[in-house]
Amino acid sequence: MKTEKIHATIKNYIKHKSLDPTNLSTLSDDDSFFENGIIDSVGVLELVAFLEETFNMTIDDHELTLENLDSVNRLMSFIQSKIKNGP
Repeated sequence: MKTEKIHATIKNYIKHKSLDPTNLSTLSDDDSFFENGIIDSVGVLELVAFLEETFNMTIDDHELTLENLDSVNRLMSFIQSKIKNGP
């Protein structure tokens, strides 16, 4: 999947699932979802389910970290790594 498509898919998901849509207009691709009130711990579970279904991948428990899931750019890197390296 192309980088632009992954980016658009993530942004669209966050837009529709955000706890505080007012923060989205100023959210950069490096801003923390948690620090900015975009998603919470329950939102992480929903995000993981979305990623696994949308990108046909499995996310292991040890991969559930802020380094992988806490911004658009972190998600992009994580998804691209998973796609490149396989399930």
